[in-house]
Amino acid sequence: MENLFRLADQDQGFFQRKWTLVNGPVIVGAGPSGLATAACLREQGVPFVVLERAECIASLWQKRTYDRLKLHLPKQFCQLPKMPFPEDFPEYPTKRQFIEYLESYAKHFDINPKFNECVQSARYDETSGFWRVKTVVTSGSNRTEFEYICRWLVVATGENAERVVPDIEGLAEFGGEIIHACDYKSGEKFQGKKVLVVGCGNSGMEVSLDLCNHNASPSMVVRSSVHVLPREIFGKSTYELAFFMLKWLPIWLVDKLMLILTWLVLGNVEKYGLKRPSLGPLELKNTQGKTPVLDIGALEKIKSGDINVVPGIKRFSRGEVELLNGEKLDIDSVILATGYRSNVPSWLQEGEFFSKNGFPKAPFPNGWKGNGGLYAVGFTRRGLSGASSDAMSIAKDIGM
Repeated sequence: MENLFRLADQDQGFFQRKWTLVNGPVIVGAGPSGLATAACLREQGVPFVVLERAECIASLWQKRTYDRLKLHLPKQFCQLPKMPFPEDFPEYPTKRQFIEYLESYAKHFDINPKFNECVQSARYDETSGFWRVKTVVTSGSNRTEFEYICRWLVVATGENAERVVPDIEGLAEFGGEIIHACDYKSGEKFQGKKVLVVGCGNSGMEVSLDLCNHNASPSMVVRSSVHVLPREIFGKSTYELAFFMLKWLPIWLVDKLMLILTWLVLGNVEKYGLKRPSLGPLELKNTQGKTPVLDIGALEKIKSGDINVVPGIKRFSRGEVELLNGEKLDIDSVILATGYRSNVPSWLQEGEFFSKNGFPKAPFPNGWKGNGGLYAVGFTRRGLSGASSDAMSIAKDIGM
């Protein structure tokens, strides 16, 4: 069934307003979550429109990731529905290979997003039972406002839509280069420099490792506790091992076993300033959404002293940082590996399904469906496999 389009144009000099009735869902976001949902809908024969604010699919991967990035989990846990990775791809595909896979996925399922369309607002019209989604397309001096009217709305903007920049005392007076990890590409330009990496998640660890490999001197801020696990245990993926054990054992026991195995492989990491949380890695991920760090070499650099682990920051001043323990460090640059957040509250006018932090209120596995034809994909804090599971549930529900 083809899309039903009704278009009304109204020219006012450089300003145009158009509206469209969509015979199917509008999907906001053309990252892996949006693509997976579109592919599943295509298989059900349901028409759809995908809106994307950037000019490409998977803009987070294409524009806001560092060059050395690889998938942290084996490829079988990261593939989207209905189409596996090519067999010749390595177990942990590179950033470039993953983007290639997503581009061929979109082509295979004939997914053609409307690019450069930034959603300004979306609200449910109780009277008509339809969603009204307003977008703005800017092209040169032309600014076109669009309104899409649809029965179903799929929110696929993801957990990492906007960077988080913390408010740290004195940061404005620092004077050196300050970038967020999303703008970091490689350590090449930091050669010979003293760099403060703020944050010790997977990004903070990998950026610190990359800086080391480019002969920079990184100091990594570890403000709170963190679980560091090996990416593989005795040649087997740590994630795969945990996934297998969860089929037979309770989560608290799997956590205990994982930490014993981690200690055998990595030793005691606490003496290097990496204090473990009281909750186990899987329970922490489930309850608070905090992902454990999968080590791919940074720990060796921490043990050798090439990466300097430091406590929280008290304040910045010109060319230096004062830490909570009173120590002062001379630094040339700051990289904020301080994470991302959802941007849903900034445009979705709805208060029942999504909470103020931009995540569904209902816990997993019930956070994919709201009322009035509203759906969410990729907000389960369970990576690409969670997004794939959401996408299949949503397509099946709409298809019926």
